[in-house]
Amino acid sequence: MIVADHPVFQALVPVFLLIAAGWVAGWRGWIGAAAVKDLSNLVFVLLIPALLFRTMSQVRLEQLDWRPIAAYFSAVLPWFALQIMAWGWHPRGIVLALGGTFSNLVMIGIALVGLAYGQAGVVTLLTLIAVHALILLTLASVALELAEARAQDGGAAALSRARVLRTALGALRAAVIHPIPLPIACGLAWGALGWPLPDVVDRPLHLLGQAFGPLALVLVGISLAHTPLAGRWGTALRVALAKNIVLPVLVALCAWAWGLRGLPWTVLVVAAGVPVGANVFLFAQRYRVAQEDVTAATAVSTALAVPTLSAWMLLTAALTR
Repeated sequence: MIVADHPVFQALVPVFLLIAAGWVAGWRGWIGAAAVKDLSNLVFVLLIPALLFRTMSQVRLEQLDWRPIAAYFSAVLPWFALQIMAWGWHPRGIVLALGGTFSNLVMIGIALVGLAYGQAGVVTLLTLIAVHALILLTLASVALELAEARAQDGGAAALSRARVLRTALGALRAAVIHPIPLPIACGLAWGALGWPLPDVVDRPLHLLGQAFGPLALVLVGISLAHTPLAGRWGTALRVALAKNIVLPVLVALCAWAWGLRGLPWTVLVVAAGVPVGANVFLFAQRYRVAQEDVTAATAVSTALAVPTLSAWMLLTAALTR
């Protein structure tokens, strides 16, 4: 079966099945809506930190090739800022902007790139993964904390210069002492020391990290079952198009301008084209904003990825012959 053997099919079908399993669990009432927040907190404060610390503890900054990272984020960061401007400087707008920017590189990207491009492609992708969450989620955390403080103070016009400074410092502190940036920084520091993780510590961290992806996707399905999505498809489609189509175009142009060609260029374009990452849903749950919109956007983006990712992979193959 040619279709069944296609790497896009191989990577995305497990994602669909995990979301579908969560939807069935929610639809049948096995897991109620009230439990979603507690499960999200479990993922956010335990599973993600374990995964990030263990992953980053194995990274050696001096061995990273920074050109793919610079090329990727020279497109991603301006696009993130433009989307915040388009959606509005408030928590909902920031979460939706993150949805149009943050790729599901771990759950979908690694499997897809490994199947399609082999170990050489995975090495390029892991270089990006090493800092992807650190950069985007830290920026999103700071932006969300600032937006929430701004909303509580009645808007920027009501803030004095001293208050703005205090708010910024408080937001930065809240973003650093956070379940995502903090374990990344701690993992990098551990790796910089050159110490291996003791096996008695590494094995539990590995098991916790393995639970993150499946549980996060099951939670998306549970939320779908408990969320009325009528009237949200316009927002979901807008986020999905920003993520699946516009971002890969921008990354392709920036990576080409940075002089990347061949496999590294292809991997960056495909990485930009994978669907919305589950972390965006967890952010929405964490800050209790745009949860229904993000749930719908994740579903639409994942479904849309079947034709769009296939198109990006075919196009990059034709351009790099």
